[in-house]
Amino acid sequence: MKIGIVCYPTFGGSGVVATELGKALALKGHQIHFITYSQPFRLSYFTENIFFHEVNVSDYPLFEYQPYESALASKIVDVAQHEALDLLHVHYAIPHASAALMAKNILATKNIHIPFITTLHGTDITLVGRDPAFLPVIKYSLENSDAVTAVSESLKQDTLSIFDLHKEVEVIPNFIDLREYNVNFDKCSRHRYATNGEKIMIHISNFRKVKRVDDVLRVFDKVRKQIPTKLILVGDGPERAVIDKLCRELDTCGDIISVGKIADPKDVLSIADLFILPSETESFGLAALEAMAMKIPVISTNTGGLPELNINGVTGYMSNVGDVDDMAKNAIHILSDETTLAKFREGAYKRAEDFDITKILKEYETLYDIVVKRNKALA
Repeated sequence: MKIGIVCYPTFGGSGVVATELGKALALKGHQIHFITYSQPFRLSYFTENIFFHEVNVSDYPLFEYQPYESALASKIVDVAQHEALDLLHVHYAIPHASAALMAKNILATKNIHIPFITTLHGTDITLVGRDPAFLPVIKYSLENSDAVTAVSESLKQDTLSIFDLHKEVEVIPNFIDLREYNVNFDKCSRHRYATNGEKIMIHISNFRKVKRVDDVLRVFDKVRKQIPTKLILVGDGPERAVIDKLCRELDTCGDIISVGKIADPKDVLSIADLFILPSETESFGLAALEAMAMKIPVISTNTGGLPELNINGVTGYMSNVGDVDDMAKNAIHILSDETTLAKFREGAYKRAEDFDITKILKEYETLYDIVVKRNKALA
């Protein structure tokens, strides 16, 4: 099957999932065409059956904001027509679903009928999607998608509620390839970060306000007062200045290592003992799943799709949003002795096995077959 994938090429979860899905499909013999404004950062090497088509937006002085959506729709038309695509799979509703719908309608005038699937990842619905400036367009694009998927039951329910959607939404969760997470524990690397044998907590995010990275620092401050611990921060974003100010106030900067954005976090995860994700909302929590695949228990909030991933008392613990005292208590319990930590490590990995790509890929391929056959019957 020839599949066009539209996604953001950056560090966000939707781009990671879309890229990894495309790579897995290519390994199974499907021909994958990525269509976006730059090469996805996880396409760092030549891979058979994968092609990249760059969307160029001309810098016309007439436009204060360059019309990416129109350029994307035109590129989709070009690729679909000349590569004879069977299917288009767009990740993140804005502006990919509306661009795909526009392209589909243009192609229909050329007697080319191509279906498209929209996968919802979270903030495209729960944050941006609520904006009255976008809501009517998103609703229309979803209603006219040939299929819609969401990465969690929580996101599905949010979508149906926010948009009063009459379209069926299928839940296909995020995934990881467990084979890629078989990284050996590097004692030398760990010693560089924890020179005196401290425990290591880790947080990975885009440092937006919704991630509540300030809570990460407050929990860490409470934990380190009970157990010698270091904190590794992976990522960067708009809350960086707030974090820097808070670590000085708490006098924790000396125990915090900020490593910035990392394309593949497996190496740094391999030396960690505990992952913390105190987000205000998470539609799934892909970073937490990646941690679990590295046998790292998770301290998280109980919001959004996190309860569908993090099993309280088995893979880690969940707390109410903002309850740093409870999160710290739970973190201290897990880190208190090696037997307890080992039990939670095993529980985290066992849960990650439920989201291995070999299982989830079958769900996508089944949906692709259904959509393509239905489209041919209607053509």
